[in-house]
Amino acid sequence: MKVVEYYRLKGLVVEERPMPRLEPDEVLVKVVNVGFCGSDHSMVESGTLKDGTVLGHEVSGFVEDTGRDVKGVEKGIRVIIRPTYCGKCRECLMGKPYLCQVNRRSIGIGDLDGAFAEYVKVFPDMLIPVPGEVDYVNAALAEVFATSLHGLKCSRASKGSALIIGGGAVGLAMLEILKLYNFGPICLSEPFEHKRELAKKLGADAVFNPMEQDFHQEIAAFTGLKGFDTVFECSGANGAIQDAMGMVSVGGTVCILSMIMRDVTIVPITINFKELWLTAAYSNTHEENKICLEHMRKAELDGRPFVSDYVSLDELPRVYKERINTGQAIKVMIKIDG
Repeated sequence: MKVVEYYRLKGLVVEERPMPRLEPDEVLVKVVNVGFCGSDHSMVESGTLKDGTVLGHEVSGFVEDTGRDVKGVEKGIRVIIRPTYCGKCRECLMGKPYLCQVNRRSIGIGDLDGAFAEYVKVFPDMLIPVPGEVDYVNAALAEVFATSLHGLKCSRASKGSALIIGGGAVGLAMLEILKLYNFGPICLSEPFEHKRELAKKLGADAVFNPMEQDFHQEIAAFTGLKGFDTVFECSGANGAIQDAMGMVSVGGTVCILSMIMRDVTIVPITINFKELWLTAAYSNTHEENKICLEHMRKAELDGRPFVSDYVSLDELPRVYKERINTGQAIKVMIKIDG
């Protein structure tokens, strides 16, 4: 089967592998669509991945085959894939199963090969059924919305004004989530004009270009010098966390959703003077994915407008260099033939 592997000296490379051999407790999923996540980009650029790593976790597909000991999983059912967890460890009992220290098995960003491939093998507990009304593209993006929903929960915000820093897929998903949950006004900061335009089409009350000289004055004028109740950092850009702290209101919340794998500089006295709450979010739960799939079923959330590039596995290495790593793509969606 065809896969895309990472090599430190070559980057992403298309290779051929034998079909996965199922163990008795495993499930083989035929990949239909898989998104290229911002965390995939962060890991590729970090240089920390082992040669031969297969990334890809924003995946939709259908069950091709099951091991002989697998019960209750029918061939042909449409699914998305999320990590396993034990449900008994400290982290699971805290309501953070995505941080499970006992039985976390994960594709792409964990110990199992990811879905930049024609097939991927997983465990039954990793499967989440996709409602019939939700197509494969939207299903693959359910995890993006679940990440944003989880960020909202971690922020503990329930109403008020919000600024989203970063107009990538997670930032745009956060925009849709906040609108659905009746926040407002909702604004977005993004240097690329085409991403700002899409945010306006999706209902942003205002958009800002952080590269403009009067950016901070525009924010101050829009909020009447008060700042935003909640700021969601979804860009990972240099200086973005300190910018977020500067633009949040007194007593407000800054929640970091971006995966930043480098040292950053902040001025802690900003936290003191505003008595703001600086927090972060990581991953999401099975239940949050199910909630987002249900919103999609009801046509309340739709990630398809985020998809700027539909590509094949063969095209992915080139598109990574030209569109993903340059920041021009919003969401690259890989379509698997066959």
